[in-house]
Amino acid sequence: MGPVTRAEKQVGLFTALYVIGFTLWFFAIGNFEFVIYVVTMLILIGLVATSLRKVEYPPKLLWALTLWGLLHMAGGGVPVNGSVLYTLELIPFVSDGEMTILKYDQVVHFYGFGTTAWLLWHIMTHTFPVLKGTKTAFALPALGAMGLGAVNEIIEFSAVLMVPDTNVGGYINTALDLVFNAAGALCAMVLVTRINRNPDAKKAP
Repeated sequence: MGPVTRAEKQVGLFTALYVIGFTLWFFAIGNFEFVIYVVTMLILIGLVATSLRKVEYPPKLLWALTLWGLLHMAGGGVPVNGSVLYTLELIPFVSDGEMTILKYDQVVHFYGFGTTAWLLWHIMTHTFPVLKGTKTAFALPALGAMGLGAVNEIIEFSAVLMVPDTNVGGYINTALDLVFNAAGALCAMVLVTRINRNPDAKKAP
C-alpha cells in the first residue's frame, strides 16, 4: 500500500474528530439508536480506507463522503425543538404529519445517496475505464445507490426493533426516504456524467 496523501490525512483526521465527538455525545445523552449508526459508519470508513490505493478516490469525493457522515451525525445528535435536527422542517412544501416535505432528513438522503452514486461511478470507471461515458456507467451507479439506500432503511428498521422510541418514523417516512435517495442518485449521475463526458466512448447497452 502506497503512502497516505496529505488530503487523505486531512479527511481522516476531520472524520475521526467528529465521529469520536458525536459518539461520546450519543453515550452521554443515552441515544443508543445512533450508536448503531456509528458502528455502521465505522464499517463504511474502514471499507473506504482499505481501498484507497486500489481505487484512488479523488479528494473532492472523500470530502463529500465525510461531509455526509457529519450531516448524518449532526442529524441525530443536535437537539432542535425538543427533538433532533433530522426532524426539522426546512421548507414547508407539504406539512401533513409524516407526509412533510422538505425536512433536513430528506436533504441528507438526497445528498448522501447522490454522493454514493458518485462513489460507485468512480469505482466502476476507475476499474473499467472503457465504461466511462456509457449508459452503463450512468445506470448502474444510480441503481446501486438506490439499492444501498434500501439497505440503509433495513438498518433503520433494525434500530426500531432493538431500540425503543426512535426517530425513524413509519411507512410514509421510509417511502419518502427512498424517493429522495433515488432523486439524489439520478441527479448526481446526470451531473457526474456531464462533467466527465467522454465523446470517444462507445455506447454500451
